[in-house]
Amino acid sequence: MFMTKTRVTITAVCLLASTSTYSSEQIAMAGPIFDSAPVHHYVPLKNQVDNLLAEALLSIQENRLDIALKQIESLLRLHPDYRLAQLIHGDLLTARIQPLTNFGNSKVVTPAIADLRDEARARLSSYLDRPSVGMVPQQLLQLDPSIPTAVVVDTDKSRLYVFKNQHGVLQNVADYYVTIGKNGVDKTREGDNRTPLGVYYITHKLEGNKLPDLYGNFALTLNFPNDWDEKLGSFGHGIWLHGTTSATYSRPPKASSGCVVLTNNDLVELGKYITPSLTPVVIADHIKWVPARSAESSKDELMKQVETWRHDWESRDTDRYIKHYAANFTANKIKFSDWANAKRRVNQGKTWIKVALSRVSIFEYPGQKNMYMVSFEQDYRSNNLDNVMHKRQYWVNQNGNWKIVAENGA
Repeated sequence: MFMTKTRVTITAVCLLASTSTYSSEQIAMAGPIFDSAPVHHYVPLKNQVDNLLAEALLSIQENRLDIALKQIESLLRLHPDYRLAQLIHGDLLTARIQPLTNFGNSKVVTPAIADLRDEARARLSSYLDRPSVGMVPQQLLQLDPSIPTAVVVDTDKSRLYVFKNQHGVLQNVADYYVTIGKNGVDKTREGDNRTPLGVYYITHKLEGNKLPDLYGNFALTLNFPNDWDEKLGSFGHGIWLHGTTSATYSRPPKASSGCVVLTNNDLVELGKYITPSLTPVVIADHIKWVPARSAESSKDELMKQVETWRHDWESRDTDRYIKHYAANFTANKIKFSDWANAKRRVNQGKTWIKVALSRVSIFEYPGQKNMYMVSFEQDYRSNNLDNVMHKRQYWVNQNGNWKIVAENGA
C-alpha cells in the first residue's frame, strides 16, 4: 500500500502542479474516472494513450495512487518505450516509501525532465479542454465535397485534428498529440527550427524504408513554401508530417527542425485519412472553435467579392477587373504594374470571355489578420483560348475593402 494520506497529498500536488496549467478545482471538476457513477463533464478522447495518461494524472490528483499505478502500467504494456509513462511509473513507486518533491523526484529539473513535463501538460490540457461536439475550426470556412478530409494543427496545444468532409459538413473523427519546431512557429528561413503557419497540401507519401530512421514509418510532404510564403520571402524546404525513430515512442512538444511529428502509431492512423494532392493541412497557432454554421456570413460576403471579380473579368473592362487587386499584389513573382499592363494587352485581343468556377474551398489564413485563401478550379474560355486550371487566391479585408494580395496561376 501507499504511504499516509499526508504524504500522498504532497505527491499528488507535486506531480500535477508541474504538468498542468489548470487549478486543482478545475482538475477536480472532471470527477472520479472509474467510479460507478457516470461522469458528465467530458467525453474520452479517441486516442487510448492520451486517455490512460490523463486518467492516471487525474487519479494522482484525487490521491487514488493505486488506480493511477494500474493505469500507467496498462499504458506501459501498450508502449514499453514511452518515457513519460516510465517517469510517472517511477514516481508512483517512489511514493510508496517517501513523498515526492518534484516531477521526476529530482531536486534539479533537467532538460529531459522539463521536456517530459511539457508533454504531460500538453496531453492533459487536450483531455480537459477539448471542443464540443459539432464545433469546427473557424479556419475551415468551406470545404468542397470533392475533398474527403482536412487536417488542422493547433501548435499552441500540440494537437492535430482530422475532419471528414461529408457533403460539405465537417466531422471531427480523430486527433493526435504532435511535436512542432524547437523554436515554435512562424518559419521564415531555412534552418530556423520553426514550423510554418499557413494552408498547405500534402503532395507525396515517402515510405519509411526509403528514409532515415528519424522519420519513422513514413513521411507526408507539404508544399512549403506556398504562394503566400514566397510573397513574404519565407523560404526553406522539407516541412513534413512524419513519425519518430524506432527507439522513441514520442517527442517533446517542441523538438523538431520545423516538421510536425506524430508517434508512429498515430501516423499510421492518420495515413488512413490522407489523399495526396487533395488533403489540406492548416497549421495555426490557435484554433478558434465555432458552431458549424456560424461562419456562413463571412463566407457569403467573401464569395460575393469572388463572384464580382469573376463577372468583371468577363466584362473585359480591365480597369474594373484590376481594381480587385491590391497595390502590393504579386502573381508568380510578377509585380502589380507589370501584371496589370500584361492584362491590358491580353484583353485587347478578346471579343468575349467566359469564366466558370467550381470546387471552391475557403480557408481563414492562419497568422494573418483578415486574410482568406480561396481555392478553386477555373474554367476560362475566350475567342482565342480555352484553359482549365487550379487557382489559389489570397484575399484581405482592409477596412471593409476586399483585395487580392496574391494569386497563383494568374
